Amino acid sequence: MASLPVVKGTLDVLVLRALQWTPMHGFEITNWLEERSSNSLEVEDSAVYQALYRMEERGLIEAEWGVTENQRQARYYKITAAGRAHLKAQIAQWVQYSQTVTAILTAAPKSA
Repeated sequence: MASLPVVKGTLDVLVLRALQWTPMHGFEITNWLEERSSNSLEVEDSAVYQALYRMEERGLIEAEWGVTENQRQARYYKITAAGRAHLKAQIAQWVQYSQTVTAILTAAPKSA
């Protein structure tokens, strides 16, 4: 089965969800997303890093330098209180949106 591209506008919320449990560096986030999607999502490293920088500027996450398991320097990102609030709101909006779209796509045609 071919990988699906990440739907535009959803990467930030997916990254925030990954960071909800523990701080991670960019490569860990990419791996987490791929694993959770059973490798069904096509997650590009560069897009993840762009999302991280964008969300750091907005105060949704913060970063500090740390050392990976391989003894390499990496920036570890963690979600902030503002990021948690944003994630909660985005999840609620996504659930409502997906239910609405599903209802439209699965509706039986009306008789004339």
